[in-house]
Amino acid sequence: MLGAYPQVRPATAADHEAAAEALALAFASDPCWAHLLPDDSTRAERLLAYFTAEIETLAPSYREIWVTEDGSGAAVWARPGRWRVPMRVTMAEGLQMARVFGRRLPLALWALLRLERHHPSTPEHWYLNYLGVEPRHQGKGLGSALLAPVLERCERERAPAFLESSTDRNRVLYERNGFKLTEVFDMPAKGPPVREMWRDPA
Repeated sequence: MLGAYPQVRPATAADHEAAAEALALAFASDPCWAHLLPDDSTRAERLLAYFTAEIETLAPSYREIWVTEDGSGAAVWARPGRWRVPMRVTMAEGLQMARVFGRRLPLALWALLRLERHHPSTPEHWYLNYLGVEPRHQGKGLGSALLAPVLERCERERAPAFLESSTDRNRVLYERNGFKLTEVFDMPAKGPPVREMWRDPA
């Protein structure tokens, strides 16, 4: 499966900056992130700070990162049993998150709690935390390429996978890769819908 797609590989520490940049650009027009960060003029910059902090704090202990060779896309996965981040680790990001979200930090925390409440606790599964490709490189198969290595591992290990999709366009991508829609719920404070998707091994 992987050989049919553009080449991707596990990220090294040297790839973290490019991965954060790719994710920030990919999510700059995302409806859920626009709800949390409504200022169009600062959203991309704030997202870069957010993803930089997330990657620096969570990888490699809690997140596994895959990148495209050209640095235009990244996928952030949690291994089975590792999707929930301990409170002490979350608190370590507190100052950085306060800078990212400002007065909307309570809304961001509310959204995180809602996502966690909807997250399936069993069976153990791979969790796609984030997947993003820079807009100018979208539509070239990079999204599927970034999914392929872990989905191949899911097949070998007979492990399911879970994700949340914030747009119907992404939902279609995930459905093409074996995920099925299981639930839809809204972000807090009258936010946009979030689509929960689950994939059993074939």
